Amino acid sequence: MVRLVILDSLSITREQFAAGTGWVIKPEGACKADVCVPLDQSGGFDVVATAQRLRMALVHDEAAGLWALGPESLGDRALVSAKAPELVLDDIHGNPFRLSSLLGQKVVIVSWAPY
Repeated sequence: MVRLVILDSLSITREQFAAGTGWVIKPEGACKADVCVPLDQSGGFDVVATAQRLRMALVHDEAAGLWALGPESLGDRALVSAKAPELVLDDIHGNPFRLSSLLGQKVVIVSWAPY
């Protein structure tokens, strides 16, 4: 299951992080199932450092005062930037629709495959 966590502050506890992401913070690091990723916890729990270590996207919406914490990408399958590639698909009327026509707007792309 892919989890996106919406935060109103970066001051969260280990327990809140675990509840939202499924990653439990233990002395050996961040653990999920049989995977543990070592963390530097000498300064206490740091959500920004943990997100970086787990390669989770952490995006701030200043206007709304919210943060979005995306799922981990330990397999290096995350986009290296927040720019989506050009995508052209037919709309419901058969006319070509360009994703770039929404430039500057927040966009959620939902996809599905039957396989």
